[in-house]
Amino acid sequence: MYGFTNGGEAYERACAVLVGGVDSPVRAWKSVGGTPVFIMSANGAHMTDTEGRTYRDYVGSWGPMILGHADPDVTKAICEAASRSASYGAPCVAETELAELVIEKFPSIEKIRFVNSGTEAAMTALRLARAFTGRDRIIKFAGCYHGHSDSLLAEAGSGALTLGVPTSPGITAANASDTIVIPYNSIEAATKVFVERGGEIAAVIVEPWAGNMGLVPPISGFLSSLAGLCEDAGALLIFDEIITGFRIPEFGVQNREKLRPDLTCLGKIIGGGLPVGAVGGRADVMNKLQPLGPVYQAGTLAGNPIAMAAGIATLSKLTRTAYQKMEYLSGRFATGLEQAASSAGIDISVSRLGSIVGFFFAPKLPLNLDAVKMSDSGLYAKFFHGMMARGDYFAPSPFESIFISLAHTAEIIDATIGNAREVFGEFAEIAPAEA
Repeated sequence: MYGFTNGGEAYERACAVLVGGVDSPVRAWKSVGGTPVFIMSANGAHMTDTEGRTYRDYVGSWGPMILGHADPDVTKAICEAASRSASYGAPCVAETELAELVIEKFPSIEKIRFVNSGTEAAMTALRLARAFTGRDRIIKFAGCYHGHSDSLLAEAGSGALTLGVPTSPGITAANASDTIVIPYNSIEAATKVFVERGGEIAAVIVEPWAGNMGLVPPISGFLSSLAGLCEDAGALLIFDEIITGFRIPEFGVQNREKLRPDLTCLGKIIGGGLPVGAVGGRADVMNKLQPLGPVYQAGTLAGNPIAMAAGIATLSKLTRTAYQKMEYLSGRFATGLEQAASSAGIDISVSRLGSIVGFFFAPKLPLNLDAVKMSDSGLYAKFFHGMMARGDYFAPSPFESIFISLAHTAEIIDATIGNAREVFGEFAEIAPAEA
């Protein structure tokens, strides 16, 4: 169909015209080594590559495929919407319908603006926060990822509380310096920043469960402390729930924790597999956006009817029964993986949030980026390739999460755990020789 029959040929052809052969860096497998497979199709909980090999998929397009690939109802909604045109460049009723579905599930969101990606959502949230407060500085946490806009690609300087420095060429030092980067889960560091610079802080942006350095939970009191610090200083609290949104029965971590952030960033699932992001929150803050307020934000394809239809179809199927099934499956996966490693004498730590599972080759669950970096990424690369060879597709990076969908079954989970037991067993066999 495409003029090639194997992954190596597909990759070589891609490298000739695409930067690094990919359109997103992690797809290049640099963290695990080897040549990436190219996917030809996906259905349910499985994907098939150019050579006809089928894999049990635990990436789920990095989260949005909560119903599984090519869900019939989502596919039907997309086709019906496409038959009426891919884009109008004008308001459509589907925008309102999806907005109503989201607002119904998130009490903190009174108004919403759809965009085309999570990066746009976070960028817009920060612009709103700066405009609303009249301040410039933001606080983010090391290891939390909020897209690739300039001010968010910053890392901590030489001291824990220094202003940020750029993590990528092309970002000015001045831009990054408006971002203060502190350790995730450090109430002490956050408190110190507010004591020293509280009047300069426009917003704190945080993944309530970090999902981009592996799946790292907040310690008790961390999120509520951030809320209190922001309220006392007149800063805004922004929850980035692009990964966590609609992944738990309470729909968002903020609902589970009974917190009401001022702004929330969403994405992934609300697009049903199509490019959609959103920022929503307090009406008085959101109303600063044009056309009601002075803050400019626009997108020609924002709220396009196909993406809205996919989102509506997806959210409509996330019933209580659906969440009960995914809770059971993800729990089965997490427990099985932990037991498989333990039986082979392999140290792993497992975390779970709803239908998201994370694990590290480390004896204790890491709670910040420095601890995450201490986990054995080399062992993960061996695990990745061992599982791929057995037909299980995991993220080609040790710092990503596992996503369980409604299309997974107990039989699929058990087959994967059985393969993991074999791979862990191989680790145990070679460990003495290496020592």
